[in-house]
Formats: sequence, C-alpha cells, structure tokens
Amino acid sequence: MKQTHYFLAVPIADEIKRKIANWCEKITPRFPFRTWVHSDDYHLTLAFLGAVSAKQLQEVKGKMRAICNNYPPFSLTLKGIGTFGTPSSPRILWQGIEREETLWSLRHDVYEACRTLGFSLDDRPFAPHITLARKWKEEKPFRLADLPAAVEGHVSVREIVLYQTHLDRIPKYEAIASFSLREEKKLISGGTNRGAVD
Repeated sequence: MKQTHYFLAVPIADEIKRKIANWCEKITPRFPFRTWVHSDDYHLTLAFLGAVSAKQLQEVKGKMRAICNNYPPFSLTLKGIGTFGTPSSPRILWQGIEREETLWSLRHDVYEACRTLGFSLDDRPFAPHITLARKWKEEKPFRLADLPAAVEGHVSVREIVLYQTHLDRIPKYEAIASFSLREEKKLISGGTNRGAVD
C-alpha cells in the first residue's frame, strides 16, 4: 500500500473554483504546464503534515477544534497571479491572496499546535496561494506578463479541513474532517432572548 499524506487547509467555495477553472481553461492552450490542478483540488494550505499515525490524527482533530473555536468566520480577497521557481520556467503557477491578518494568526496557531504534536513542518515564510498548475514544459520562456488579468473574488473562511492525499486519483485530495470557525450569535432587532440565532 502506498503511504498517504495529510494536510490542513482552507477549502475554496464552488463558485470561486468555477471562476478560477474557467480562467485556467482559457489559457491552457497558450501556457503549457505539465499538469493543471483539478478544480476540486483547489485549496489554501495551512500546514502540510506528511504521514500521520491514527493517534496523531485524533490529536490533530482535537487541536483544530480548539483553535477554530477562537476564530469567527472571515473573508479573503483573491489578488494576482504568481509563480514559484525560476521565473522563465516555473515549477508552480498560483492564484494569490491579499494579506489578511486573521489568516496569518490562524495559520500561526495551527502551525504551533502541530509542532507540539511532533510534526516537522516547513520553515519557509507563509505565502498563501491556490496552486493552479505545475512544471512549465516548453523551451520558450514563460512570461508572467503575458497572462490575462487574474480572477477577482472573495474566499469565505468558515472552516479548516483535514485532507488526505491519494496520488493515484484525480481529484486527489479527500476531506477527512472539517472544523468550523466560531459562529457569532446575532440579535434580532426588538427581540428578547428568543432573538438569538445560533
């Protein structure tokens, strides 16, 4: 049996997935990357855990429930397209996210919790993104400036999801568990205690 890996991420709503997928479909013929990510696999990684034991899975779930209870839902704004690797022959093409302090704080708490459970995590600075394609395969240089305007929109962050990777499938990421952010109670104007909505 192949070893499977796990990671924690913010899921992307179907509406935004469709917008990004449509953008990718339009540029695919002119921008030959080796692989394009299936739209069902779009996500925003918070922590890559690697191989995880059954005991660690339960510990991760407990930590994530506690962390998510400290954060109300919030929104992220899509911003720009970028690459990782050599600019003329990138290994990753990605959709960017505008900086939002709540996301940085949430990711910090997730990272620290996972480290206390013994996970060895990437030490590179947090660069939130949605991976769109991998490995430029042409000899001619890739030019970021040649891409059309990036998709605009907002990502509503209401939960963190624990994903399992299946390298022999497309789409290859399976949601194993989800952890909802804290819902704020709202009062209906002019109401009594019955006006509180969960």
